[in-house]
Amino acid sequence: MKKRNETVHLLILDQSQNDAESMVSLLRNSGRATRAHRVTSREDLQEHLSDHLWDLFLAREQNAEFDARAALAEIKRLDKDIPFIVLTEDYDKEQIPELLKLGAQDAIPFEYKNHLVHAINRELKNLNERRLRRSADIHLYEAEKRCELLLDSSKDAIAYVNDGMHVYANQSYLDFFDYEDMDEMMCIPILDTLTKDSQEKYKELSRRVINNHEEAHYDAVARRSDDSELDVTINLSPATYDGEPCTQIIVRPQENDIELVSKLKEMSSQDLLTGLYNRQYLMEQLNHTVESVHKEQTEAAILYISVDQFQTIKSDIGIAGTDLVLSDLATLLSNSISEEKCVVARMGDESFAVLLTSSDDKAAMKVAEAVRSAVAEHLFEVSERTIQLTVSIGITLINESSPKPNDVMGRALKAASDVKKLEGHAKGNGINLFVVQQEINNSMTSVSILQKALDSNRFKTLFQPIISLRGEGEEHYEALLRMLDSNDEEVSPYDFLPPTGPSEIASKIDRWVTLQTIKSLSAHRSKGNQTRLFLNVTAETVVDPTFLQWLSVALKAARLPGDSLIFQMTENDAINHLKQAKAFTKAIKELHCKMSISRFGCSLDPFNTLKHVDADYVKLDGSFTEEIQQNEDTRKQIKEMIQQLQTMGKLTIVPLVENAAVLSTLWQAGVNYIQGYYLQAPASEMNYDFSEE
Repeated sequence: MKKRNETVHLLILDQSQNDAESMVSLLRNSGRATRAHRVTSREDLQEHLSDHLWDLFLAREQNAEFDARAALAEIKRLDKDIPFIVLTEDYDKEQIPELLKLGAQDAIPFEYKNHLVHAINRELKNLNERRLRRSADIHLYEAEKRCELLLDSSKDAIAYVNDGMHVYANQSYLDFFDYEDMDEMMCIPILDTLTKDSQEKYKELSRRVINNHEEAHYDAVARRSDDSELDVTINLSPATYDGEPCTQIIVRPQENDIELVSKLKEMSSQDLLTGLYNRQYLMEQLNHTVESVHKEQTEAAILYISVDQFQTIKSDIGIAGTDLVLSDLATLLSNSISEEKCVVARMGDESFAVLLTSSDDKAAMKVAEAVRSAVAEHLFEVSERTIQLTVSIGITLINESSPKPNDVMGRALKAASDVKKLEGHAKGNGINLFVVQQEINNSMTSVSILQKALDSNRFKTLFQPIISLRGEGEEHYEALLRMLDSNDEEVSPYDFLPPTGPSEIASKIDRWVTLQTIKSLSAHRSKGNQTRLFLNVTAETVVDPTFLQWLSVALKAARLPGDSLIFQMTENDAINHLKQAKAFTKAIKELHCKMSISRFGCSLDPFNTLKHVDADYVKLDGSFTEEIQQNEDTRKQIKEMIQQLQTMGKLTIVPLVENAAVLSTLWQAGVNYIQGYYLQAPASEMNYDFSEE
């Protein structure tokens, strides 16, 4: 299921209420749940800045006592991290740089709506990354403090060295070299703790650790403060201390089993069957590679190799035969890769990986093709039988914008899985380079996707119950639409609608849903159920003069009473098409259907909409449900909103109820109905047992 977008808390400075509402509508049409406040004065801004965390400030450049520049100055004075975008009257080459110098993130003409949407998305993304970074800094600081406590209590002698000088040493290290405290140790170069014969080796290994970001160890002779000498083993590894790169030193008295320890370490990194590195070792090296690429701005690549039809082969030749084939395949992989800087590992029963620590896309594709062709042409011998294999290879590049190592590996795995979707490779035997999918911005592409889904019957309706909190036994469901994408995964088709402007395909989708749900509801009610259905309609249907006549015919054909259907439009659509929404509601009620407003409460003046649109039901925006458990102000706001709606004779619905903790709060607030996964996830059948409520 698609993750819901977090609510954007928006401040608007605009003398026009209608223009301010249009900004809120623009954000919501672009797919962002939005809660807004229109700033009216400096005092009003100061009050709201102290009460809440805001995500965005849109300020119209107008002549006023408290204008955009004054608001921007106030934001900077209070040191608030709020992206600030000035909406100018026209494009002024001199004015825009001036506003940017004052601290605005952007200055865009008010009429440039598409430009504004892209700028908003960019600034919200940047804001989220800054917040994540600040949170990570806090966690890092806490983790470093915990690590320091662990180091202080460790029995191993551990120190951190930067530019040949001690910057930290734990108590065991001080005791080992017989120094009183860290202040004394900080004046001692690391070379002074080693005999002359051990110093050169240390210099060599230290340079290797710093330059190659790898661990090293060697046998040395340590010299203590009293000039006594002791045979030791020194382990060196790259580290950071107080944010600065340094070398971690662990000093242990020398033992006779160093060779055994080294052998055990080597064995722990190997796959016993094939002799290749194992998954754990490869993931460690991948982690180092990702870090190195980020720091040095280089490129690398990873290949995920999956044996095609593995289970069939395993059933045919047995486990013992399969082990022989995998062992031979491992040898073939090692021999067919000529790159020096690479790690070949076995990842699972039928999968291998190759980490190319220095490679671009062309080199990686060349290696992958060499491996693929070598495997396809090789004849494997098992008990005097000849077996032929093919492999599917997924490739992903590692660069400065790559995600975490696990996600990098996930990309390679997905690319390998997608080989079978390539033309001519239904059984595998191919290579595929992972490409990050871009958002679909082209409205024609979006419409063609939806039209194709309609033509090929790739839509399905689901039903989610809406339950009364007041004990009534009414049966209500909301009909929800899902589209099957190219991977047969369910997505909301409305996510593909163009963010601005009308779309004829939306009306077609609405009619398809209405017809399908009328058929389903008619069959369901024929079994004696008095069920009512909420049907969502888009703005395109609200303004469509032919829809109501079509609906009347559909109801008569299904012999379905009008009061069994409750049509639902969003608050945003009602505001943007207020006259048509009013007429649509009146006509719907003439067919004895009911009307509902959804996503209510996010506009600057939500109750103004209800003065024109005579809705029977009002469904609050889902963001209120998420915040009601965390914010006392939200609880008060919802209670006041519910009371005012009840005074107007409206039945209220709260969606996205996902746990029991919120139920008592909603009941006390006077909410009539609730909906959400806590009660039941959307299902293909109307099978909820309302008698249990």
